[in-house]
Amino acid sequence: MVITPSMSILEIRVQLSWFFYSMSSVAKSRSLLLFRILVHAGALVPLALMIYLSLSGGLTANPIQDVTLRTGKAALWLLLLSLAATPANTMLGFKAALKVRRALGLYAFMYALLHFLAFVWLDYRLDIALMWEDVGSKRYVLAGLSAFLILVPLAITSTRGWMARLGKRWKVLHKLVYLAGILVVVHYVWLVKADIREPLAFGFALALLLLARLPFVRRPLNNFRLQVDRRLRAVKA
Repeated sequence: MVITPSMSILEIRVQLSWFFYSMSSVAKSRSLLLFRILVHAGALVPLALMIYLSLSGGLTANPIQDVTLRTGKAALWLLLLSLAATPANTMLGFKAALKVRRALGLYAFMYALLHFLAFVWLDYRLDIALMWEDVGSKRYVLAGLSAFLILVPLAITSTRGWMARLGKRWKVLHKLVYLAGILVVVHYVWLVKADIREPLAFGFALALLLLARLPFVRRPLNNFRLQVDRRLRAVKA
């Protein structure tokens, strides 16, 4: 910003407006960077905690089950958070959520992969025959495996390159994440059997996120947000 004595009042106001706009943009970019750092750090906390507990002997008496449950819950939490990004933007105007949606989805897949590896490697010792037998006899295994197999192509095709290759088919493919989320909750409900309050709470949260995507729900809420934004701008003005 350069202001000289020869400038008119209008030119000075333009210079000042541009200066404050630039400072606001810098502040926003720094806030977004901080938000992204916090999201990445938060997503890695369950993994870091699990490693620490594994090395310090802080896991439960059944460490394999503990690791399996921890990775599964982390995957479910992050999957729900990734699904919450779009409603957060459309209904609350929180655009930063869209910037971390892909990262949250990939972290969810990372924990789902660790969950799957704990199942086939630590629990079943890579015994394919025994594992296949349980897939047919234990419905929670079938639901969980189905959800994981859906998430695999979604993680692979999450890049911009794949988005360009698939075109309109990309959105159709990635809508399968809703089915994956439902299967994960069903997997959790069938796994717990007795006290299903926690998996049902996850299921309720998932239902709200899916409901928020329906046009007859999304449009009124979005219109209400826009009205609130206009009133706030009017008050500030």
